[in-house]
Amino acid sequence: MIRFLQKENRLTKALFVVIIAAASVSMVVYLIPGLAAGGAVSANDYAVVYPHWYNKLFSNGEEIMLTKVEQIARQQIQQRNPQYAENPMILNFFTQQVGQQMVEQQVLQEEADKLGINATSEDVVNYLRSGPTGAVIFPNGKYIGDQQYAALVNTRLNISVAEFEDNIRREIILQRLRKFVTAGVTVSDQEVRAQYLKDNIKIKFDYAVLSSDDLRKTINPSDADLEAYFNKNAVRYKNGVPEQRKITYFAFTPQQLPGGIPQASQQEIQTYYNQHRSEYTAPETATSRHILIKLAPDADAKTDAAAKAKAEDILKQVQNGGNFAELAKKYSDDPGSKDTGGELGPSQRGRMVPEFDNAIFTQKIGDTRMVKSQFGYHIVQVESRQAAHEQPLNEVQDTIKVTLIREKTAQAEENYARQLTDEASKQGLEKTAAAHHLELTTTPPVGANGTIAALPDGSQLISKAFQGKQGDAPQSAPTGEGYAIFQVTGVEPAHAPTFADWKTHVLDDYRSDQLPVLLNQKTKELADKAQASHDLAKAAKEVGATVKTSDLVGQSTQVPDFGDVGQVAPQLFNMKVGDLSGPINAGRTGVVAKLLDKKEPTPDEIQKNFDRTREQIVEQRQEQAFSLFASNVMADYKKHGRIRVNPKSIAPEQGE
Repeated sequence: MIRFLQKENRLTKALFVVIIAAASVSMVVYLIPGLAAGGAVSANDYAVVYPHWYNKLFSNGEEIMLTKVEQIARQQIQQRNPQYAENPMILNFFTQQVGQQMVEQQVLQEEADKLGINATSEDVVNYLRSGPTGAVIFPNGKYIGDQQYAALVNTRLNISVAEFEDNIRREIILQRLRKFVTAGVTVSDQEVRAQYLKDNIKIKFDYAVLSSDDLRKTINPSDADLEAYFNKNAVRYKNGVPEQRKITYFAFTPQQLPGGIPQASQQEIQTYYNQHRSEYTAPETATSRHILIKLAPDADAKTDAAAKAKAEDILKQVQNGGNFAELAKKYSDDPGSKDTGGELGPSQRGRMVPEFDNAIFTQKIGDTRMVKSQFGYHIVQVESRQAAHEQPLNEVQDTIKVTLIREKTAQAEENYARQLTDEASKQGLEKTAAAHHLELTTTPPVGANGTIAALPDGSQLISKAFQGKQGDAPQSAPTGEGYAIFQVTGVEPAHAPTFADWKTHVLDDYRSDQLPVLLNQKTKELADKAQASHDLAKAAKEVGATVKTSDLVGQSTQVPDFGDVGQVAPQLFNMKVGDLSGPINAGRTGVVAKLLDKKEPTPDEIQKNFDRTREQIVEQRQEQAFSLFASNVMADYKKHGRIRVNPKSIAPEQGE
């Protein structure tokens, strides 16, 4: 599909976001310090929020269920990093992240209620119709029906319609609370003009660069100086060599499962299809091709007219029998489709920008018309359309087969790993490995952040190994391609190294300590010489710096060996052409710059972008205002003990 035409598939994201309502409120508290204060909290709760002081007396606060928090956490892991779905450390991290977002959401819901802010069932329907889910639940303004709606929510989110709509209601309330809190945010015309001017000044400059990597090589202390540094920093090296562990394990791959990789029978495929028919509904699609005459959103009237005239001329050529594919190759500004004659392939309703989407789903098949979108003018030709339909089994059989084999293999691996772990607990690793013709291996000492070269992914094995202790019963861990059954068979505690063994590390540390001072000294020397001679190139040559020239750049532009200009050296935008800067610390480099050119936006440009700039500033200030409001509310609830978190829900899970 053509990337610039596509909108992000917002359905799943939109459905998921409203569950935790974290997208439209500023997440002020990430992991809230002191939130885990003691109190009467059920083992089934992640936390309880008390809207008023008297709710604590009667223990009737609003509960945030631990099962719900964990469900959403698992969904997030599955969406972002499915390979870590069973990793207890990752699950714990996501659980805290989601749980504390839900705590903040509940607190803000209570504050909205106190202010009389609410949402009705009619508000929920309007949100479903006009919000990010509208294109799917109300295509062309027509409701898809209760059955398909329920199946959609259940399939995507594994929750009921009632729960989903309650989440939407809560999201609407949060949006209204935000609007209420930020209603007084304003910005003056002078601030708008000043901000646009600041953000859109362009400069070009020469800059002399001193590289940290080059200077680092010049720091060469004697062995005596190094050893003195080592002894002086003995505390630093007390545990310089981190703890390492030897792990004895045997592993199996799916191919080594008893009976090999499980297969899916035709009956199983049929049964799965019958149980998941709602998932195999092919949406309405339109196949089209286009020729794009690109136009910037802020283009002036003259440029717009020229682009429109060019598009109209191409449209006439097509309507007069011109070869669409050849014209696309010749004129189209869409690099993703021009070489294939403008072909876009099938597209679902709602996937393209609105103007284009409307054209391909409304104009007659075979017709060629011109439409304008945010990207420019499109000459659009609809080649075919296919109505929404249920996909027959023969269309999805291969996909179902792969799914079933994957599920059955995962279950077989888990069962086999459990069986082998039980056997190893009774008979030992060596006998168990031999009985199943699996190779027993002992790793060299490995650190907590180390790797096991023989395994596709040994991270979970190592993580579990460092959670237990030597002599613990055998455990199992997934390896990315099967499982490993293992025990810790040796521990080398963290300890201080000898100078001789650690000399290379000591030299690195010594250089790292000395480098910032040396870089600052050399950069100041460069700046002083440049100011004295007013010749940057001559000064650079004397201190061994390299002179480079930037393009015409703005505040947020990244310049090589310099970085983000507005972040590293905002003072450059206030200099006059010909001025030399002082020493600039750019992190890995030291820099001195000379301004060569400076372009400021014209009054017409400022006026043309005035409204958009105002909106950006207002939005930023609204975000800051709401963040401050939420932060203060959370602080007040915490201060008065109106948030109680189950201590067990925030304890990191330990390995078995």
